[in-house]
Amino acid sequence: MIVLPSTSTGVYILIVGILVSFIGISKQDCVWYGVCNKDAFGHNQYCSYNGTAKAMNDEGLQLLAERCSFLLKSEQKNFCCDVAQVKILNEQVKLAANFLDRCPACMSNLVRHICEFSCSPSQSEFVKVVETKPNKNDVPYITSIDLHITEGYINKTYKSCSQVSVPQTGQLALDLMCGAYPASRCSPTKWFTYMGDKQNNYYVPFQITYVQHQTNSTKDGFTPADPKTTPCDKAVNSELPACSCSDCDSSCPIAPVDPVIPPSFKIAGFDAFTVIMTVVFSVGTLIFLMGSFLFTKDSINDEDFQVGNDGATDDSMYKQEPRYFEKLGARTEFFLENFFTRWGTFFASYPWITLLGGIVLVVAFGYGITFVQITTDPVKLWASPTSKSRIEREYFDSKFEPFFRVEQIIIKAVDLPYINHNTSNGPIKFGPIFKKDFLANVLDLQEQIKSLDANGTFLNDICYAPLKDDGSTVMASDCVVQSIWGYFQDNIDRLEDSEEDNGYNVTYLDELYQCMSNPYLCLASYGGPIDPAIALGGFLKPGDQLTGSTKFELADAIILTFLVRNHHDKAQLVRALEWEKRFVEFMTDYIKNTKSASMDIAFTTERSIEDELNRESQSDVLTILVSYIIMFIYIAISLGHVQELKRSLIDSKITLGIGGVIIVLASVVSSVGIFGYIGLPATLIIVEVIPFLVLAVGVDNIFILVQTYQRDQRRTDEAIEQQVGRVLGRVGPSMLLTSVSECCCFFLGGLSDMPAVRAFALYAGVALLIDFILQITCFVGLFTLDIKRKEENRLDICCFIKCKKSDIMHSSEGLLYKIISGAFVPFLMKKVVRAFVMIIFFAWFCASIALVPKIDIGLDQELAMPEDSFVLHYIKSLNEHLNIGPPVYFVLKGDIDFANTSNQNLVCSGRYCNDDSALTQLYLASRRSNLTYIARPASSWIDDYFDWTASTSCCKFHPDNGSFCPHEDTTCSKCNISKNHLKRPDTHDFGEYLPFFLKDNPDDSCVKGGHAAYSGAVRYNYDRKSLNVDASYFMAYHSILKTSSDYFLALESARKISANITQMLQRNLISNGLPMDLALQVEVFPYSVFYVFYEQYLTMWSDTLQSMGISILSIFIVTFILMGFDIHSALVVIITITMIVVNLGGLMYYWNISLNAVSLVNLVMAVGISVEFCSHLVHSFSLSKEQSQVNRAADSLSKMGSSIFSGITLTKFAGILVLAFAKSQIFQVFYFRMYFGIVVIGATHGLIFLPVLLSYIGAPQNNARLESHHQENGEQETSLSGVR
Repeated sequence: MIVLPSTSTGVYILIVGILVSFIGISKQDCVWYGVCNKDAFGHNQYCSYNGTAKAMNDEGLQLLAERCSFLLKSEQKNFCCDVAQVKILNEQVKLAANFLDRCPACMSNLVRHICEFSCSPSQSEFVKVVETKPNKNDVPYITSIDLHITEGYINKTYKSCSQVSVPQTGQLALDLMCGAYPASRCSPTKWFTYMGDKQNNYYVPFQITYVQHQTNSTKDGFTPADPKTTPCDKAVNSELPACSCSDCDSSCPIAPVDPVIPPSFKIAGFDAFTVIMTVVFSVGTLIFLMGSFLFTKDSINDEDFQVGNDGATDDSMYKQEPRYFEKLGARTEFFLENFFTRWGTFFASYPWITLLGGIVLVVAFGYGITFVQITTDPVKLWASPTSKSRIEREYFDSKFEPFFRVEQIIIKAVDLPYINHNTSNGPIKFGPIFKKDFLANVLDLQEQIKSLDANGTFLNDICYAPLKDDGSTVMASDCVVQSIWGYFQDNIDRLEDSEEDNGYNVTYLDELYQCMSNPYLCLASYGGPIDPAIALGGFLKPGDQLTGSTKFELADAIILTFLVRNHHDKAQLVRALEWEKRFVEFMTDYIKNTKSASMDIAFTTERSIEDELNRESQSDVLTILVSYIIMFIYIAISLGHVQELKRSLIDSKITLGIGGVIIVLASVVSSVGIFGYIGLPATLIIVEVIPFLVLAVGVDNIFILVQTYQRDQRRTDEAIEQQVGRVLGRVGPSMLLTSVSECCCFFLGGLSDMPAVRAFALYAGVALLIDFILQITCFVGLFTLDIKRKEENRLDICCFIKCKKSDIMHSSEGLLYKIISGAFVPFLMKKVVRAFVMIIFFAWFCASIALVPKIDIGLDQELAMPEDSFVLHYIKSLNEHLNIGPPVYFVLKGDIDFANTSNQNLVCSGRYCNDDSALTQLYLASRRSNLTYIARPASSWIDDYFDWTASTSCCKFHPDNGSFCPHEDTTCSKCNISKNHLKRPDTHDFGEYLPFFLKDNPDDSCVKGGHAAYSGAVRYNYDRKSLNVDASYFMAYHSILKTSSDYFLALESARKISANITQMLQRNLISNGLPMDLALQVEVFPYSVFYVFYEQYLTMWSDTLQSMGISILSIFIVTFILMGFDIHSALVVIITITMIVVNLGGLMYYWNISLNAVSLVNLVMAVGISVEFCSHLVHSFSLSKEQSQVNRAADSLSKMGSSIFSGITLTKFAGILVLAFAKSQIFQVFYFRMYFGIVVIGATHGLIFLPVLLSYIGAPQNNARLESHHQENGEQETSLSGVR
């Protein structure tokens, strides 16, 4: 960034000043000689002289040789200028050289005509004096001339200079040197016209009108000057090389052909995935139908099975000798059943001790909650501490301090008309924000913010003031405020500016138009320019990028941006945070009570997102509690088995249901407490979601245990404790299977690098494990007490009230059980229905596979905010009005000796620099912004340092101690910088004066001072008294980024560019003799504030597939082992879970749910919940003693269907519906929609698809298990019991 004091116009067109050293006579005739006047601005004006050229003394010849040596080649010693004029010429040329000396051809071409019309002994051939005025001594001095020059020279000179860059700004020199026109709208005629425009160019001492001739033939008595020109890609002479690539496109290496973006994969004009999956579905369906109806004959008809038949018991069932795995499976089943029977009997025998012990453990674990820290920092939530972007962010923040804290206001005009303003150049249409009243209201708001008092902290106490040294007093006017009012230095009187121009009224609108066209003409009070792309909004159509023809005047919004200093040490942010809090309070009150009706205002602060995330969580606490309460009530009521109204208060199980829910919550409390002791931070997702998850996946075990007991008949002489133990023995293996599967799924999810996902998985896994343990201990004890209460005819809840003895109702099947077993199962098991179900679900699966690759990746920022948040309004306004991309810093770190010219050439972009240097590569990348997302070339401290040292007026030191002295201090001495053959500081002086450069403020006499632009960009240390640069950055800008894909593709592109630069540097440093271990430590990496949030999306698909794969594999292994090494059952479970997850992915596409960290957590959770819908049914199928697969599927569905529906589906469904009313959009989208999908898809697969699939490919009966059951003639069935 160049920061100069504001001037009326022509701020950087120092060259024109040069021009003005001029003119002499024909043949040996001159038009001027000597200096005889100074104007009001201190510009020297030359004496009119119509005589022969005069001899130049040796001093003058020596001075003339500095820039105009070509005039001396013919031994010419007579010139139309004296020594004073030559000195003026050289001084003015030095100012222009600050910008153009980077390109020797450009500077040489431009200076040639200046030298010729300033001192040529043939001035009168091409210079005509138009006007003179007398000075106070009555000596005439020139005030206007015509300069006749060839059109070819002007065009060639312009072409050679048109690409010269200004490293500080990343812009072109002609952006600063073409008056009201930016480089993109500049032309040869506009440039030269401005260089001679006395009225609009501050540096021109008198009017110079360039009269262009198409040829060099004499016309109207004048022969136009036609100085020699050199193309920018050619060397001027043996000492001055060709211009570098960054200053001359012709010098650039041939760019590689833009990669052809392959069109989306299509077959016959249709989406390839759709076509492929259509073919797969068609072929698969055909094969299935042929196999089902043509080439096989069912062993039974649709009506042949009977639900509830205990199966055959004759020897034909197990004549075949059991195989090894069948025996192993039978032993495993027997062991688990025996273990859980003993376990249940033991804890049922000591219920009070069990409950007391459970309470003590939960309290002990729960105390750890006092040590839990809730993480709300988005970086710590979603970026792995070991991720590349997180490490790079930490490096950048620690070395250079974090990026500024941005406080921003977007003010949009509402119901205001556009302004049509007539000018001498035609009518100009201005946006409604340029109305006087609107601008005045904006300035009033801006000034109120500047004076905000936050307990003694004002904006000037915390703001970024680039021209102020640390510790110096900062005024509010020194703060960087990107506001359109900066063009007027915050002076409201400028709205009344008015004058006439050819009959047209020139007003503040004309001044604004000129300032927006070239911001460097109207510097703000802080000393720098106001970028209209930052200060205005709404002037671009969707999808457009900034160009030279962008019409800023059509803006419909003003953007106020206040930059506040940021600190890596958070303790230093206290005052900034306090001021931001006061800012939010002020803006909220202003919008409510003061805002004009013609304004729509959106605002934010650096702290606002985190504050709103915290508020969002608190705002949805009620919604979450209601969701939980609904599930509590449902569980408490549905567990009861009331058969007569008069026994309703006895048969109900409200106390038991509440106890089961308390056990679920106790497991969550214990999990959070355990990790509180460990020190793993919790997240809001854990606090809000895990209780819901554990309740959803843990309650089904309670339902199965209670309802199995309700259907069971107590044996003769069997105690209650023994019956409870026996029931647990029957359902325990299935409970163990689902719990272990889910725990393994979540524990493996803890391998994720993403902190939020890892913490969620670990907390959930431990909570589920503790929940299972409490269920088979404390709940068994509580259940035993409830059974005894019921048998003693005591009331539920008020168990101290005992009713009179009544007939004990024997167990009977409930209504839901009867509906499922009597109607649903027979219908579903019909041959045609089963075939239809397989086809429908296969079609659903194929369609989902075709849609899953189309799921968007990313997280819309709007979804993260509550619907009533002021930040949400800001994000929407920003997306509508954002017209500039974020800055990107290319950080160079490592052991590079910058004092070495070979190493300098690896980095810099000016003359003598390598064609593949770091900054040249960044420049080339900016030329392909459509592919690289780099919109501007990077700033270059090293190139500007070279230019700064080349100027004799910039570097100064205190003569008494040799310390740095500002260049404007006339009491200080000039530095004597030793130069090498490349005209750069030598090895010693490079390090000696670099700190001076970084402390020197720029102005019009030394525009390359580095304090404003680079004081924070270079970090150096002193090793053995020599300066070493250990880290520095080069700042560029991304193109406009709108969508999540724009952001992570920009990151990906920046990393590719950095990797190429890193490889180039390492390769050349090794060849230059740097030890390999040191060379390999040299690295360039990109950094932007958003990278840390979007890096996850670069690998989101691979991370998702890995997480899903690991989770499903763990479930397969657990199912295989706990199902008695039954490979068939394990495969059926995995197939069903995979289909559930894939179909959930299809739902995500249809419901516009993007793939990101939040949805990834939900997908991991979906795998865990899917186990509930599959494992119980499959386990029941494997234990069924029915003969055919169809009968066994019907038997298992009859027994388990009511539990799956009431205990799993309805429990979750009741709580999920409430989430639809959450204020948080992220809850509505990622929790309600996805949870709803998980439950509906899981239930349909568990209750419809899975039984049908088992009827086709279910595991064969285990002969060893059947033989064991036959031998134990009195033993009851050991399958999981059916439930109501």
